[in-house]
Amino acid sequence: MSATQHSDATPARLDRPLVIAGRQMNSRLLMGTGKFPDPQQMMAAYEAGGTECVTVAIRRVDLSPDRPEKNFIDYLDLSRIQLLPNTAGCFDLESALRIARLGREACQTNWVKLEVLGDEKTLLPDVSATVEGTRRLKDEGFVVLAYTSQDPIVARKLYEAGADAVMPLASPIGSGQGLPDFSGLLFILEELSGKVPIIVDAGIGAPSDAALAMELGADACLINTAIALAADPPAMARAMRLGIEAGRTAYLAGRIPRKRYASASSPMEGRVGS
Repeated sequence: MSATQHSDATPARLDRPLVIAGRQMNSRLLMGTGKFPDPQQMMAAYEAGGTECVTVAIRRVDLSPDRPEKNFIDYLDLSRIQLLPNTAGCFDLESALRIARLGREACQTNWVKLEVLGDEKTLLPDVSATVEGTRRLKDEGFVVLAYTSQDPIVARKLYEAGADAVMPLASPIGSGQGLPDFSGLLFILEELSGKVPIIVDAGIGAPSDAALAMELGADACLINTAIALAADPPAMARAMRLGIEAGRTAYLAGRIPRKRYASASSPMEGRVGS
């Protein structure tokens, strides 16, 4: 059963599909293309995860027509999978814009995941450059999915700049820390949910992390390292898919509020002999 299906004929909340720039996707798991042991495991992971959108690191992949060896794009069914060129590895705005334009030509798509990094150690985003880059790329006709921090003010600015999806990090790229603090994400979801897709990106390490992101109300997750570097990438991709589906279903079902004190499963009133 997918996250958009329910056994109850009248669920508390009906799901809405994931739609980015007019493209509807059945899967809420976006995946990366780097770090896999080989193309065969990568393709098996895509199949197990059910992904319909994969990133392409333009600076790290040979996309020239006369390339001597096949790369992952040669193995993809592009009628089913949306390519998402990204500007990974760019530490200034002009470089990111240049790579975005190269990606549009090389991959024949106007979609781009905009990453402008501000620090080589933490790989945290340069948020001011990302906002400006979003404005400029939108003016050039791009579909922009913007990687950012959990700062709700920045997320709002990205939305106002025309971002087609806002992609707050869970934790630093490749760290596998999950969501040690999601207070900022909650503010972003409170303000922007339903207005623009919120896709949690970077730092997810386990299916429980992905499930938590979805329980909070995220629209999707983008996961690369945790799948590609797992001992069994296809099995981990399937686990991430199930975690995302479970989290989405739990979000729609509506979790109980957290309470400071215990609350008995059976009411204290009306007990036999009371």
